[in-house]
Amino acid sequence: MNAPASARAAPAASQAEKPGVDDAQFLRVERLTKRFGEVAAVDDVSISIAKGEIFALLGSSGCGKSTLLRMLAGFEAPTTGSIYLEGREISGLRPFERPINMMFQSYALFPHLSVWENVAFGLKRHRQPRDRIAAQVERMLALVQLKAFAQRKPHQLSGGQQQRVALARSLALEPRLLLLDEPLGALDRKLRAQTQFELHSIIKNVGVTCVLVTHDQEEAMTMADRIAVMSTGRLVQVGAPREIYETPTSRFVADFIGTVNLFDGLLVEDEVDHCVIQSAAGRFYIGHGITGVKGQRVTVALRPEKIEIGTQPPPRTDANCLQGRVVESAYFGATSLYRVVLGDGARLQVTVPNAQRHGEAISVGAQVYAWCNPDSLVVLVN
Repeated sequence: MNAPASARAAPAASQAEKPGVDDAQFLRVERLTKRFGEVAAVDDVSISIAKGEIFALLGSSGCGKSTLLRMLAGFEAPTTGSIYLEGREISGLRPFERPINMMFQSYALFPHLSVWENVAFGLKRHRQPRDRIAAQVERMLALVQLKAFAQRKPHQLSGGQQQRVALARSLALEPRLLLLDEPLGALDRKLRAQTQFELHSIIKNVGVTCVLVTHDQEEAMTMADRIAVMSTGRLVQVGAPREIYETPTSRFVADFIGTVNLFDGLLVEDEVDHCVIQSAAGRFYIGHGITGVKGQRVTVALRPEKIEIGTQPPPRTDANCLQGRVVESAYFGATSLYRVVLGDGARLQVTVPNAQRHGEAISVGAQVYAWCNPDSLVVLVN
């Protein structure tokens, strides 16, 4: 759904760009806090977002991501802190005074209007000339590949097509900043996966800066240039999707993004090029140091797809090799999943690609070895 007409942005042409504004700080949030009574929904958040960037706020329900988005849109007033867009402080501006547009999960297309009229609605409310309205609507419909559906009503469209109409309406006024609140949440899983790529392509083609709120990890990983993982109103980690997944900085992020095996242990050796952690499950040799203290409690994180598994031992079993028994298995076509109970009772999850059509599966109850490369492990300081 788009923001109400009264909250829609003025056309970008009326928003003069400030000379000398750093594109890397196109949108800047400084120490932003929003309290509801004693509860801090957003707690002292600072972030800079580059011009043309798709930036995702990722977190579970209640983490503060939607409240942060609503403060950017002007629907919520910050308790403290500032918001700068192209160097201009906008925290005190009303929603319709900001060159920003927001699209919600429920698209709120006008059911009695055609697709063409829905896209034109905001332009008409801003009293744009008829020829500009017609040209802009045609351009937007071409962008979202819906020109052939211009005269249909929303109920005659699929969910994915309705989502693209809502996006076209949001982009028609050429906002400087586009805000998306769970934009694909109303779609089924298969359509959502397809639409992620379409939405990313459209936004990049337009070149608009975008802040996306989602609880869907796959959606954030597919669409965003950078992701901010949020928890209890704070930004826990900010980085590119690969960075967030491969090098989480905390146990929370490692456990929240994807699937991970976590082993608590003690640091027994720490050198520049490696460290060794002893856990109840086994001994881990990691291919880098952590500048820690011997005896320090740490956690080792290991992704399921980075583990090899077999009934025969690998060449080395003194480190990064765990032994156990397969208690569950599942075949997913592209991959197979094994759950292994280790000697200390902990459970290990292993994902194996089914590279061969007639590959041999490991049976439930089999005694197995599970091993990994030293560079596959991540050490998290507790």
